[in-house]
Order: sequence, then structure tokens, then C-alpha cells
Amino acid sequence: MFDISIGTLIPYNAASEMIPLLNPKGFECYELDFNGSVPENVDFSAYGEEILPRLEGRKISAIGFYRNPILNESDRHGLEVLIRNAKTLGCDVIGAFAGANPEKTIPETIADFKRVWEPLAALAEENGVRIGFEGCGGGWYGGSWNIGYCPEAWELMFDAVNSQALGLEWEPTHAIEGLADPIAQLRRWAKKVVHVHGKDGTVAWDVIRESGINGPRPYVWNRTPGFGDTNWADIFTILLQSGFEGACDIEGYHDPVHYDDMEWSAQVASLEYLKNCRGGKVFFDAPGLYHGYQGKRK
Repeated sequence: MFDISIGTLIPYNAASEMIPLLNPKGFECYELDFNGSVPENVDFSAYGEEILPRLEGRKISAIGFYRNPILNESDRHGLEVLIRNAKTLGCDVIGAFAGANPEKTIPETIADFKRVWEPLAALAEENGVRIGFEGCGGGWYGGSWNIGYCPEAWELMFDAVNSQALGLEWEPTHAIEGLADPIAQLRRWAKKVVHVHGKDGTVAWDVIRESGINGPRPYVWNRTPGFGDTNWADIFTILLQSGFEGACDIEGYHDPVHYDDMEWSAQVASLEYLKNCRGGKVFFDAPGLYHGYQGKRK
């Protein structure tokens, strides 16, 4: 089978209706987004009994919970609940924000990161779950809601809490937003990636050349993969060369060109594009045919 599955991110409370509609389009997995909160009354066993049969053999590739556990105890509790219950849904990856204190710089926040994430990482290890830090954010000198947005912060974070349960939920968009090269970034950090968001970006270099980055004109925006600046064949090549086995889930709902009634047409087009970039749409092992001279891949 392919090492990388291609799916999409959907709200957990709409999954029961959405999954049967999306399965026939070729989505191979789903990330369930608990972004708002984890309700106290969620019965994960009952929820799994409702959702899992609708997958028809597909997987829940990740659970998303993008809150601020450094500032909010309720967000820490929500993460604990998801970590303890992820396996009920057949899932072992949670996408999350690292959190932040907007009144502190990123280096000043690391002590708080360690205080919050050491026990969360230990709980994740105990439950066989990996946490991937989503890379959006900013504010090195303050004002941030998520410190895990750039390589310099990742260095501080992973040095403070050295756990195999902690990694990155990576996408090229956030590098592009900072005018960094996502390919160079990924080549260095691929070994820490536990989940990939299928979201890209476009930089309007003509706007930057004319107006810079501090004027009123947008100079960078999110795109659905296949419509942005990044060659995703390069992304999947680096991931595969680094031994990545997991999912890339399209993070839709951000594209300022293909939205509203164009949302799902663009996502289906992106799905086909990403499958080609990862090595094909249909896995064809062909054990009786000549495989070449390079030997076993694994």
C-alpha cells in the first residue's frame, strides 16, 4: 500500500453526514476537527460505533484540537480527554497548537511550555498517541497564541520536552507566509513530522516588489494544494525519503479563490493532484512483473 494516505479535515460533529458523501470521491482518510471544544458529554465509544462503520475500511488519520493549553486549563483538559480516547476511534495522532502567553516572548514562554507539555507528552506516550504541533502563529516578541510556528521555536520546544510523542503537523503554508522556503524547511525537519496538512500558499512577489509587506495590499494567501506555489511531488519525495508513513489531510476552507460553492470541487481536484504527487492513485504491486534493479524498498 501507499505510505501516504490522502484525506481531508472535517468537523467531528458533521462527520456522520459528510463521510458517506466523501467516500465515493476517493478520500482515503479523515481528520476530525474538535476545534471549538471537547464537550464533557461526548461518549467516545458511542461516537466510534456511529462513525467507524461509515469509513468503510478507511481510517481516522488524526484528531485536531487547535486551542491554547498554555493559558487555558479547559484546553489542557480537552487534550487529555482526546489523548485518552483517540484509540477508541482507531487513531494515534492528534494535531494541536503548542499554545502561548501573548504577554511573553517565545523564549520566555518555554518554561510554561515545559510545565504544560511534559505531563501531556507522558500521557501521550502512555496511550500510544503522537502529538503534531500545527505551525501557524507568530509573535516572537509577544502577542502569540501558538509558539510552535518556526524552526527556532521548534528547537526550543523539543529541547525543553524531549519526547518521541511530540512532533510536527507540517504544511508549506506557514513557511510561505513567513517568506521562508518550505522545501528547505521540510528537508531539515521531516523526521519530526507526524501528520501533514494539505494546504499551500501563494506569494504575490509583484506586490512585494512594488509595495513591500507593510501596505494594505495582500501579498500572501492560503491555497488548496495544486493551486498554490509548491510542488507537492517535492514534499512527498522528502517525506518518503525520510521514512514518513501517515496521512496528508487537505485543510480546506481557507482558499480565497475556490470557496463556497467551489470548495469541494477544488478539494476533489486537490485530492487527485496529491495522489499523483505521492506516487499514484491506485496501488499496483504487480508482484509477477520486473521491479528493477534497486531491490526492496522496505
